[in-house]
Amino acid sequence: MNSNLKAYGWDNIFEEYFNEYKEKGFSAGRVVESNRLIYTLMSNDGGISGKLSGKYRIECTKNGDYPTVGDWIIYKPRNITQYVSIEGLLPRKSRFSRKVAGKVFEEQVIASNIDKILIVSGLDQDFNLNRLQRYVVLSAESNAEYAFILNKTDVCKNIDEILSEIKLIFPKNKIFLVSALDKTGLNELKEYIHKGETIVFLGSSGVGKSTIINCLLGVEKQKTGSVSSYDGRGRHITTSKNLILLPTGGLVIDTPGLREIQLISTGEGLSRVFGDIEDIGIKCKYKNCKHINPAGCAVLEAVNDGVISGKHLQNYHKLNREIEYNKSRTNEQSKNKKNKFWRTVTKQRKQLQKFNLL
Repeated sequence: MNSNLKAYGWDNIFEEYFNEYKEKGFSAGRVVESNRLIYTLMSNDGGISGKLSGKYRIECTKNGDYPTVGDWIIYKPRNITQYVSIEGLLPRKSRFSRKVAGKVFEEQVIASNIDKILIVSGLDQDFNLNRLQRYVVLSAESNAEYAFILNKTDVCKNIDEILSEIKLIFPKNKIFLVSALDKTGLNELKEYIHKGETIVFLGSSGVGKSTIINCLLGVEKQKTGSVSSYDGRGRHITTSKNLILLPTGGLVIDTPGLREIQLISTGEGLSRVFGDIEDIGIKCKYKNCKHINPAGCAVLEAVNDGVISGKHLQNYHKLNREIEYNKSRTNEQSKNKKNKFWRTVTKQRKQLQKFNLL
């Protein structure tokens, strides 16, 4: 196993995946940055640049699944161009995805082959517990461990209150209290990121992801911007995703601030985030109880008794409706694509029959 690839997370699992390609003369590399279909890869020979081959690009366009930061790809060495030809990717062990922004109902993979997710929130006027829950719903389906970083402790006057709110909903997840400005709370965070592990930092613009990563690096490598004193929102500085090797041997993925966190979910993430509601829901009189009608509803009874908050239940309904809606639109979109395909086949068949070619 090449030491250069091993430093970037290569292990026996990926080695096994790669064996069949190795015999055909392919090489392997990890995507450390992607920008407009030009990929920076870490390979046996160090950093190189790559572009998708024509065949693979058609495949990616068809299924909407392009390589992303964290992916292990297979490529053919350079011929006369400065770019290697990316021919495909190895199976992902984990990934963080969301629905693409806009009206199209497709999955967008933000980062792959990750071991841990750090959801970063700023403890200023931009803190939003509901947004935090949205990140967790998606994180819970990634097959990666997730924890929270609460940054800007230097400006927060009600830390204990916010901690209580988070711990009430997520009692088993680690929470790191950090001030990137004062460089406090970082030692415990450094210990959490182990050698060879890949960690993705997620959060809105201005929460301090890049600043925290700079603190972990010990140098000002990631671009950072000022935060508005009016609304606490950060300037959108990080524009591309990139994977960085820390001095301690851990790997971190910095991502641009996600302005939209639209859910594309099987529902498993929702069950993990709102497990308390679903556990109580087992006691409802009716198996298909929607927790809206008080008649025989154990969940609404729990709300009245103060066991769970009405706000918590309200957010459960909101996210559940969004997931169900996105599922229905995805199915509808898939059906429309299939119908379009068969219309094209029928049209071509008629043309062939017209000229007695069939």
